[in-house]
Amino acid sequence: MEKIKIGKIVNVVALRGEVKVYHYSDYKERFEELSEILVEKKNKFTEYKIQGVRYQKDMVILKLKGVDDRNAAELLKECDIYITEEDLRDLPEDTFYVKDLIGCRVFDEPSGTEVGEITDVLQNTAQDIYQVKTAAGKEVLIPAVGQFVKEVKIEERLVITTLIPGFLDGAIEA
Repeated sequence: MEKIKIGKIVNVVALRGEVKVYHYSDYKERFEELSEILVEKKNKFTEYKIQGVRYQKDMVILKLKGVDDRNAAELLKECDIYITEEDLRDLPEDTFYVKDLIGCRVFDEPSGTEVGEITDVLQNTAQDIYQVKTAAGKEVLIPAVGQFVKEVKIEERLVITTLIPGFLDGAIEA
């Protein structure tokens, strides 16, 4: 059973054992759809039932069953939060989970050249950016916008791009 990281407990709230979560989802209300989460502490996963969800600005505040005071909540600070693959939501067309993009081969259609393999998806900018490692061991960053990314074939583990001239200069020669 694959575990997917969806956030991190960054602090505690008040005295009743609530935890403040920095969420990695584009939809923080996602936590209302969950009945439980997995909390990783020292490479061990513990399942917690969610008793309550509320929000403080862009942060999610969770009340977890069995975490009944501030001291118990403090023990969970800096722990990552996961769900199982079966808890994933269905995504709209042309939207993909990062976990599905990592490892996809990237081809530049006009030149017929294999660019490399997606190693990460950077998400802290206006649009996602595919981090691609070339056969030469170099890193190329490709904005995930229609101008560059023409087609994503998850089943084939393939991303077809159209890159502007000079974009790959010196990046793909071994």
